[in-house]
Amino acid sequence: MDISLKGKTAVICGSSQGIGLATAKELAVNGANCVLMARNTEALKAAAGQLAVTRDQHHQWVAADFADTHSVEEAIKKIVEKHRVEILINNTGGPKAGPILDASTDAFEQAFRQHLINNQILARTVIPGMKDAVYGRIINIISTSVKTPLANLGVSNTIRLAVAAWAKTLANEIGQFNITVNNILPGLTQTQRLDELVKHTADAVKKEQASIESQLKESVPMKRFGIPEEIANVIAFLASPAASYVNGTNIAVDGGRTPAL
Repeated sequence: MDISLKGKTAVICGSSQGIGLATAKELAVNGANCVLMARNTEALKAAAGQLAVTRDQHHQWVAADFADTHSVEEAIKKIVEKHRVEILINNTGGPKAGPILDASTDAFEQAFRQHLINNQILARTVIPGMKDAVYGRIINIISTSVKTPLANLGVSNTIRLAVAAWAKTLANEIGQFNITVNNILPGLTQTQRLDELVKHTADAVKKEQASIESQLKESVPMKRFGIPEEIANVIAFLASPAASYVNGTNIAVDGGRTPAL
């Protein structure tokens, strides 16, 4: 099975920490030249220094604020001026937790821009190069809320599903060019995002964070949280030539927690 990414360039969004950084590390191990994108320049520098170079790769980073679509557009244009991008990993932090009725319309608009509009900007910019290469992989890191809405995540549930519909539509349109579009749906994974959700839940119900963590682990058939590397392994497969006929699908990596088929 060919999972080598040697000679291919991957842009990984939100890659200064968590699942994004774990993904960049795994793609680099498999030979990709990685371009990291996130807001914090110091964190990006540190992250780029952690990537493998055993296959003569050249890794870079470009700062972009995903709360500002113009910033993202300028960053990706700079990248494609110098590199043909064959792999795009769309990944950004989720919206603030809370009931849907407590959310302002501004919260929905901001989340829509941060997730769907940025994805559209990034995809439109890199797809011409993917067509030239006759090879492309667009992988969106979303959420299991695509399959079933999650409690206390009103804005996130709404926007994540919109991104999934966008991705399926795009997959239908560009599959003919050997470009695949797939979504990864992480479950409860040990990241800063999970820490924030646990704290928010604990504060809301006035319980200890350890108690909330225990309850969440019990909700997973495997009785534990995932780790970012476990998500990254599946992403690396989807980015590789081995996944050439996997297109337009949602893949949950959640230890079996999602009740839907």
